[in-house]
Amino acid sequence: SKAEMRHTCRGTINLATANITVEDSCNFIISNGGAQTYHLKASSEVERQRWVTALELAKAKAVKMLEESDDSGDESVSQTDKTELQSTLRTLSSKVEDLSTCNDLIAKHGTALQRSLSELETLRLPAESTEKIKQVNERATLFRITSNAMINACRDFLMLAQTHSKKWQKSLQHERDQRIRLEETLEQLAKQHNHLERAFRGATVLPASAPGTGGSAKDPCCPAKGDLSDEDDDNEFFDAPEIITMPESMGHKLVWGFPSPAEGCGAPQQCPSSPYLTPGQYKHQVEDTKKEKRTRIPYKPNYSLNLWSIMKNCIGKELSKIPMPVNFNEPLSMLQRLTEDLEYHELLDRAAKCESSLEQLCYVAAFTVSSYSTTVFRTSKPFNPLLGETFELDRLEENGYRSLCEQVSHHPPAAAHHADSKHGWTLRQEIKITSKFRGKYLSIMPLGTIHCVFHSSGNHYTWKKVTTTVHNIIVGKLWIDQSGEIEIVNHKTGDKCNLKFVPYSYFSRDVARKVTGEVTDPAGKVHFVLLGTWDEKMDCYKVTQGAGDNGAEGRQRAHEAEDSRVLLWKRNPLPKYAENMYYFSELALTLNAPESGTAPTDSRWRPDQRLMENGRWDEANAEKQRLEEKQRSSRKRREAEAARATEDG
Repeated sequence: SKAEMRHTCRGTINLATANITVEDSCNFIISNGGAQTYHLKASSEVERQRWVTALELAKAKAVKMLEESDDSGDESVSQTDKTELQSTLRTLSSKVEDLSTCNDLIAKHGTALQRSLSELETLRLPAESTEKIKQVNERATLFRITSNAMINACRDFLMLAQTHSKKWQKSLQHERDQRIRLEETLEQLAKQHNHLERAFRGATVLPASAPGTGGSAKDPCCPAKGDLSDEDDDNEFFDAPEIITMPESMGHKLVWGFPSPAEGCGAPQQCPSSPYLTPGQYKHQVEDTKKEKRTRIPYKPNYSLNLWSIMKNCIGKELSKIPMPVNFNEPLSMLQRLTEDLEYHELLDRAAKCESSLEQLCYVAAFTVSSYSTTVFRTSKPFNPLLGETFELDRLEENGYRSLCEQVSHHPPAAAHHADSKHGWTLRQEIKITSKFRGKYLSIMPLGTIHCVFHSSGNHYTWKKVTTTVHNIIVGKLWIDQSGEIEIVNHKTGDKCNLKFVPYSYFSRDVARKVTGEVTDPAGKVHFVLLGTWDEKMDCYKVTQGAGDNGAEGRQRAHEAEDSRVLLWKRNPLPKYAENMYYFSELALTLNAPESGTAPTDSRWRPDQRLMENGRWDEANAEKQRLEEKQRSSRKRREAEAARATEDG
């Protein structure tokens, strides 16, 4: 890089002082007259001469640059900076001249004052007056000495400024150059990373076409494209036919609005104040909730994005207020991600049938861990819900539960979630998301409590979520880790389960994403030991302590007793071609499918989210920006109304 040119690294030869000599027709030598000597061999005499000529020209240029640098130390300073510096120095000189003039006047008037005071002393005056005159004379002398000292200090300051200004300016320019080089290096790294990622996707995702054919893909939803080349445009991407299509006649003339209750899902209503799609505009897309759920969404386009170009303009801003393009998103809202916690609802169904509260707690703990299983590959962020946005999922007939989420606060973002099941349980949670950007990684800390109540036994469990960390934010492949501890408490019986999510460590020999736990009674006695990973499975071991056994030995034997092992939970395999569909699970693929009977505020009607799902990212970005600006305006209006109401009492 350019920064290395300022330093002498091992093995380098400064061209300005190098000796270039020719040995024979193909060999030549470069040396610095000291320890470094390179013997180079070209493939032909012509090639050798080309190298020697190029090196001689570069040497001449290096010598010239060295001489220019010696002649004037501030050559790197721009003309604008020179003019500004000269103007400042002229101003300083002018001020010092003014001070010098004042000094001369002070000296002149001071001398006259002292003469007058001396004349007064010669007069025959009372002793008291003579004493006073002496004091005034002494003060006048002190004043003149102080003034002279001040003028001399100003003159010294001007000389110092003139002497060191060039050095300061050069140092400042060096710091500016360093900052610019750092930005360029980071931007270059980000571009290289994006290029490698595109090349990797082009080599792995796109199936190889047989010779002589047009390139038929294994997956009918993904037609093959040509191989990626170094000259690919940044906007080059590989898309698939959209499964959910939108009529071309709509184009950019879609009308977003709430329908009136009388209209239901009928004709579109002209309601520009609403941010949502009128349900009538997607009437042709609506699927019946009783029919088979979809198993595909349009494939993710391979758009490239320069992350540094966004992040460098956001330094110092609050993270939650940085406008991010949809390139960082997945086509689901945060409310839909919360609903994904119910993917393994059968764990709660089985827990409801347990007669033992301790066994029930094991299944609740497994359900808690299972909610993180989808995050291992899901590095994209969900859409931030608008205030008042809802998401309803009715799976009463298929799975026996129904769920409803609502965004109840915008800043800070907070959502409320309620789900109940005909199998005898109710789940509710209120989650507030806080995040901290720490340069290389992003920490996401969900605040709020999750409650689960079983109807037959009355057991009431509560717990909180752990911290999620997204690594390699600027450079490198994004990956997610979960860390922290969860305490699940049964408020009726006093039973507890402590789960520990072990953070990833490069030096640890433990299995990655490990989770351990213990189920204890109110007395603190361990009855079950839990072991597994948050992305694969959770096992349960029953602890049978004999006479004289302490807790540690009993837990150790529980691990060894394979016959007591019970598989509580195992992650479902991802759908085929999930890597092209944002790594969505089978449940996630169905969440944004249009359904009849949903509220106008449902996440399925969000236009930016729908456009992104259909691969129209540019339109989605424009729509997302419009919605965010509209929400900000609405918030300001509400705050103004609240202020007026406060003034009115």
